Amino acid sequence: MGQRVLLILALLLFGHDFIHAQERLIEKGNEKFEAYSFSPAIDIYKKVLDKGYVSADLLRKLGNSYYYNADYKDAADTYKKLVADYSAEATPEDYFKYAQTLKSLGDYETSNSIMKKFIEVTKGDGRATAFTEDRDFMQEIKDNSGRYNIGPFEFNSPYSEFAPSFYKEGLIFSSDRDTGNFARYRHTWNAKDFLDLYVVNADSASINKVKKLGENVNTRLHESTSVVTKDGQTLYFTRNNIVDGKYVKDEQGIIRLKIFRAAMMEDGTWGEIEELPFNSDAYSIANPALSPDEKTLYFVSDMPGTFGESDLYMVTINQDRTFGTPQNLGPNINTEARETFPYITAGEILYFSSDGHPGLGGLDVFATKILRQDFTGKVLNVGEPVNSKGDDFTFIFNEELRTGYMASNREGGLGFDDIYSFTETKPLVFDCIQQVTGTVRDKITNEVLVGATVKVIDEENNELFSTITDSKGTYSLELDCNKGNFVRALMEGYIPFEEYIGISDGKPKIIDFYLERDRITAGFGDDLAKLLQLSTIYFDFDKYNIRKDSEVEIEKVIAAMEKYPSLKLKVNSHTDSRGAASYNLWLSQKRAESTINYMIKKGITNDRLVSEGYGETKLLNECADGVKCSASKHDINRRSEFIILE
Repeated sequence: MGQRVLLILALLLFGHDFIHAQERLIEKGNEKFEAYSFSPAIDIYKKVLDKGYVSADLLRKLGNSYYYNADYKDAADTYKKLVADYSAEATPEDYFKYAQTLKSLGDYETSNSIMKKFIEVTKGDGRATAFTEDRDFMQEIKDNSGRYNIGPFEFNSPYSEFAPSFYKEGLIFSSDRDTGNFARYRHTWNAKDFLDLYVVNADSASINKVKKLGENVNTRLHESTSVVTKDGQTLYFTRNNIVDGKYVKDEQGIIRLKIFRAAMMEDGTWGEIEELPFNSDAYSIANPALSPDEKTLYFVSDMPGTFGESDLYMVTINQDRTFGTPQNLGPNINTEARETFPYITAGEILYFSSDGHPGLGGLDVFATKILRQDFTGKVLNVGEPVNSKGDDFTFIFNEELRTGYMASNREGGLGFDDIYSFTETKPLVFDCIQQVTGTVRDKITNEVLVGATVKVIDEENNELFSTITDSKGTYSLELDCNKGNFVRALMEGYIPFEEYIGISDGKPKIIDFYLERDRITAGFGDDLAKLLQLSTIYFDFDKYNIRKDSEVEIEKVIAAMEKYPSLKLKVNSHTDSRGAASYNLWLSQKRAESTINYMIKKGITNDRLVSEGYGETKLLNECADGVKCSASKHDINRRSEFIILE
């Protein structure tokens, strides 16, 4: 009995020691995992699993370690065990990453089934919303495919090359070729794997032309993802958090990423290196890109307020080289996963990589049209062959030459990551709607033309659609700003006029049309006031000076006389029957004279104008002396006429 008790105690002590040893080993693996040192973490977690110790948290961290190292086969196997054996503890992110790994392996059918499970266990996640939208993403990707011819980059090595950026006649890119270390950075770098920046003339014929960018820029830690201003005088680049040659860790022991700025010195080297002021020791800032006008810096960060693992941000570069406040590009661009590696073309198309938007697996390259720093446009997957089942990233593009470069860890490469060159054979088509509004008016009178037709005609002279001006003479159109169109205004009795609107960035446009009459069908004795549809020219009671509201109407007559220099007019003034007839005759004459005096002051010569007052002698209705009439009927008789003499 005593020996049996001792055996049980020995087994209990052994079990306790075994569990305690595994816990210590897991704690060490977690330290590596939290420090983004995934390869050592994988080795430790595998040892624990081999000894039969397993948990949901262990499988999750092992699967994520594989995932961030782009080992999608082992990641998929690990996630499969996690969601099968520990479904009650599986998180939405576990299902999403599992679906992503299956895509990377080409198993889209199973991936879709896992995404449906992801939708079941999550609420309000943008990735789930996108997947449930009535859109066939795989068909969209297929439709966008075949637009690029991809070729090799002759300066790749058996190591890792990525992050190309245009520089002079060649490129700057990042590589670990000096260390032979195959680990790489995607979201946060492993501090033990060193990357440097290299420069090469892309037209060179020799690998010996590849040179390190310079000791001032490259350090013993990571340097990567760069952009140079058009004048070649300023370099922005990513580097590990390092101060006075020593790396700096945050409270979790992680060496974060920061963006630095360097100036070109007189001797042709980079110096005056400064850290950007919005960097932080608590989170990463990386992957700089510049807007076409170089007044905005785009970058990637996991700062507070980030939607997912990393988001795209922008910040204003002030004229004095200071910076504004960083702004998140918003939920249309950023998802709960990874958005990274931005690039903005001269035509303000934003390219970036993401594993949160629907893609082929891993990081895919996406594009969206920027409209006045509005990032709500449709996000397009650029399709194959740029995108693959692997990670595709650091896409740069010269729109004028239709050529560019990108990096990928796809199968068939020379190293872990490789740079590829490409030529675009057919541009992407973005949904681009431009709002065009305005009025249609008479060119002389400035009166709005109600019921005028406004047509949209394409460059092949095909009428696309038309609209009619409303009671205020206004119209509104929505044009496809990916195409050039003519907007034409027409009105019976007027000469049509049109304006061409070319391919644009979609900014709203206002076009007011001023149509000329095709001819003035008038002769001797006709009233120009009727032809021009003038409003009544009013005078204050018992006065004959021109009122402000009447000036507007008389200006229309002046415009007609300026347009037709041979036109001569007689200005007739009439009153109603109220008041003494002799007084009305005098008052109407003074009003007629006041009218032509106003016109003479505005430049019409007096030999083209005569005036006469008729008082109440030419009434238009029955409202004579002694007849009771409403005010509106009396108003009909209070009028001015501009009778054509010649």
